[in-house]
Amino acid sequence: MTPAAALLVGVLATGALLCFVLALVPGAPRLDAALQHLSADSAPAERPADLGPLTTRSERLGARLYRVSPVRLTDRQRQALDLQDKTIAEFYADKVVMAVIGAVLPGLLGFLLWYAVGVTSSLPAVAASAGLVVGFFIPDVLLRRARSTARGGAAEALLTYMDLVTLERLANASATQALQRAAELSEAPLFVQVRTALERARLEQQPPYGELRRLATRLELSELADLADVMQLDETGAALSGTLRARVRELRDAHLTREQMAASAAAEGMTVYMTLPALIFGLIFLVAAMLKIVYS
Repeated sequence: MTPAAALLVGVLATGALLCFVLALVPGAPRLDAALQHLSADSAPAERPADLGPLTTRSERLGARLYRVSPVRLTDRQRQALDLQDKTIAEFYADKVVMAVIGAVLPGLLGFLLWYAVGVTSSLPAVAASAGLVVGFFIPDVLLRRARSTARGGAAEALLTYMDLVTLERLANASATQALQRAAELSEAPLFVQVRTALERARLEQQPPYGELRRLATRLELSELADLADVMQLDETGAALSGTLRARVRELRDAHLTREQMAASAAAEGMTVYMTLPALIFGLIFLVAAMLKIVYS
């Protein structure tokens, strides 16, 4: 290894170690932020982050990384995590794992290249720094890709939940009992979120409808807010079974219509790939004829 390459490797390794140490050292809190937090008149700027239960070492490491990381979660990312019933600590633990893998793989490949061929280069050190950054943001890309699937699963789970609530109401359960019993019948992410909201309302000794509406706003599921509106009619003595069944039928028809439109769009998109071979063969014959005309 040349002296310049050795110097570059040393600088990169020292910089990475320094950044890692600075990331683990907790910073001093800002006085203005602390005073604003203690003020009774000021409202919080954003919803406080629920890191979830920190039971494993990786989750504790992920929670620590979230507290010191300058890259914050967006509202859409939090919504996608809620739909998948994944905590912020788990998400940042995945970031740590992918960043370590992205940093270690280039170094391992460089070592194998040196051991097998005897070639030394500074490229693995540069690739390790780039792999560290790329690996840190890979969970964000995977979360964005899984968001649409999670939303579709949440919509289907919500329709199933409304069916279960209707059955509980037909069994002469009260509105609150029907919501609670139906939420306990599955461990799907949406059921877990609804169960948590109902438990929070029970501990606060409040009706569950407000918590359900807040959950619907956070997850962008207007159907859940409709369910809360219908179930709140129980306080006025209205019959809910027929209303619930009619609303579930409307929502299921709308969901099937959206699924059919998505399937039609996917089928139309596949026709492009089906026509590509025909276009390629057509160009082959066309180019052959044009070359024959040009050189004749």
